[in-house]
Amino acid sequence: MLEKIIIFILFLGPLVFFHELGHFLFARLFGVRVEVFSIGFGPKLFRWKKGDTEYAISLIPLGGYVKMFGDDPFNKDGISEEEKKFSFIHKKKWQRFWIVFGGPLANFILAFFIFFALFLTGEKVPEIKIGNVAKETRFYKLGFRSGDIVNKVNEHLVTSPSDIVLESDGHISSLTVVRLGRKEVVKVDMKPEQFFEEMVKYPPFLLLPIVKSADGNLFIVSKGNKPNTDYSLEELAIEAGHLDLFPVKSIDSETSQPIFDKEAKAVAHLDVTNGLKHALFTHNYFPMDLVVKSVQMKSPADKAGLLAGDIITSVNGKEVNSFDELRGEIQENEGQASLKVIRKGEVKEFNITPDVRTENGKTVKLIGVYSHGIYAAGKYVTTEPMNFFKAIPRSLYRTWDGVVKTFEGFKKLITAEVSLKNIGGPLTIGKVASDSFNTSISYFFQLMALISINLGVINLFPIPVLDGGHIVFLILEAINGGPLSRRKLEIAQQFGLSILLLLMIGALFNDFTRFF
Repeated sequence: MLEKIIIFILFLGPLVFFHELGHFLFARLFGVRVEVFSIGFGPKLFRWKKGDTEYAISLIPLGGYVKMFGDDPFNKDGISEEEKKFSFIHKKKWQRFWIVFGGPLANFILAFFIFFALFLTGEKVPEIKIGNVAKETRFYKLGFRSGDIVNKVNEHLVTSPSDIVLESDGHISSLTVVRLGRKEVVKVDMKPEQFFEEMVKYPPFLLLPIVKSADGNLFIVSKGNKPNTDYSLEELAIEAGHLDLFPVKSIDSETSQPIFDKEAKAVAHLDVTNGLKHALFTHNYFPMDLVVKSVQMKSPADKAGLLAGDIITSVNGKEVNSFDELRGEIQENEGQASLKVIRKGEVKEFNITPDVRTENGKTVKLIGVYSHGIYAAGKYVTTEPMNFFKAIPRSLYRTWDGVVKTFEGFKKLITAEVSLKNIGGPLTIGKVASDSFNTSISYFFQLMALISINLGVINLFPIPVLDGGHIVFLILEAINGGPLSRRKLEIAQQFGLSILLLLMIGALFNDFTRFF
């Protein structure tokens, strides 16, 4: 726990520090006296004074503030003539704009320099991996297959999505992919944004090659004469010829990874000429995503009698090969659905009437079972270090792309394209920080740069009490020839605080439901 708290502070602390430093430096540049520079809110744990400024580290590390002399617009006349040169409110409007904008700007600059350092030294990034591609999809017809790893674009080596944009020069004519250890060239004719529009339909969530026999034993499906999890079940489905089955001792409860003897001998050989799923079902082996992990209490499945460990094999007499197919059959079914399951080697049938609900404007049918499918962990690659002059435009692009994507993300939240459940609070940030730190230092800094961009963008929202709100007040002041009335300003600030409070409560609620 202590380690996670330290990582959280190391992750968030620099973002807060640089944000407040942006305000501080512009204030000093224009001669404004800074009275307090605090990292954190609440009671001050440490404080020291240098010149006119008190520097402090406060108890709650979820933000910070810079207190400037003369920041009360309704006390403008109460400041003496000799003190006006140090007063924020007596500075020109363009100077006040830069003092306010300095915080978000510092976050964008910090992100740029983090990206710049990563490009210079090489960064650890996830493989550009394509998820499960069904035969009827456009991607399949173009020549892509499940688990393909994008290696080159137009003969240029790529290791990240931004490389695809920059190396394609606006048009993709060919992509080299790594498929089951072999390189394949896929000829296409599309713009990078078209490629990404298609690729996001296939997130890289691929199943570990673990299957369960009808009598309840677990096995690894492997290519070669040794047990391994190098390839997902979907990737192995591409393979022609034969595959081997090796026994699994158990599944680690913490990592969800299979525990097996790496020197074990194959217990069975599968002829997959007619497809892997066909070969598995023929010999009574079933993918783990068809195994019920748990049953929701008082759900249709619970009332019908389904249990954890049951293997669902068909819906209304139609064989299902994956949990996605099961979900699809349930969704298309009208009225009662007949499920055939295998329980401890015996075949049983259950009649279930799904619950019908509306989620995000769509009608969904649920029976209340959770899949035991175990997804393969994503792999990472380290990029080649770039030279100074190439790293600069790449860093600028990555920063700008982060700003654009952050705005797009919030637009989707506002238009309800994305659920508000995706908003995370301090616990989510802490988990992301801890997980990224444990993955690699470079990944930790990548996420720090992205959160820095998020922080900068959020602070530019035109909400009173945020930097964006202050900028709006400056614009209104310029239009009206003076500041808003005290009453209007108080109403605006109360409105802004209410919005922030609601967002904070929502984020904390999401954290609570996610982790407890």
